[in-house]
Amino acid sequence: CNDASTLKSKLKSKLVTKSETSNMSSNSSELDQAPDEIKLAVDLIYLIESNEIAPEVALAAINIVKSDLENKLEKKS
Repeated sequence: CNDASTLKSKLKSKLVTKSETSNMSSNSSELDQAPDEIKLAVDLIYLIESNEIAPEVALAAINIVKSDLENKLEKKS
């Protein structure tokens, strides 16, 4: 979770102007090198926070998504 928070900050830093991006090349390369699940977690955290979604609403939605994905995995096997 701490990795996701750190990478979330780095993702937000990618949204700055072009003139500022040269100083952040190491930040974006760290995010680019992160495992896919970390990248997705960072994106989801950013979406939740930027849309000011209440934590309890986000968790309820995440539980629905988790259940749906688990059902898809069971059907696959």
